[in-house]
Amino acid sequence: MANPLLPKLWGTGAKGDDMFSNLHREIDRVFEDFTRGAHLPFATGNGKLTPRADLSETDKEFELNVELPGVNEKDIEISLSGDMLTVKGEKKSESEKKEKDFHVVERSYGMFERSIRLNCPIDEDKIDAVFNNGVLKVTLPKAPEAQRKSKKIAIKTHH
Repeated sequence: MANPLLPKLWGTGAKGDDMFSNLHREIDRVFEDFTRGAHLPFATGNGKLTPRADLSETDKEFELNVELPGVNEKDIEISLSGDMLTVKGEKKSESEKKEKDFHVVERSYGMFERSIRLNCPIDEDKIDAVFNNGVLKVTLPKAPEAQRKSKKIAIKTHH
């Protein structure tokens, strides 16, 4: 049976089961139920949509993958300012369905933005961005001075 959306305000009289304890637990439960839907590709915050993003790093580059379903490539802007990479744009969606007995038009609009601070200088001339099937892939090669050189260290036995 599903929990009611409104909290049970009055306790049973058991210790720790007063009106405010119940209210606190129920508010926590409502927020937990709400965040279970956080797997959606866009979350909202500060009046803007925030797309889901994965950032990976190797010795030579960063790779950023941003989920932008329903977004047109021309509505995406990528910028690098110092060590801050920003992907922003607008999601515009409209569908229309006409049948004999009804007419439905659905529209969805919203600005999105995602900024990520990178921890080292980037070779700006070699940045590459590809948008395919709703996923933006940005490859950001590290500047030569920022690429880590790997050196194998020999282990000595102590006699």
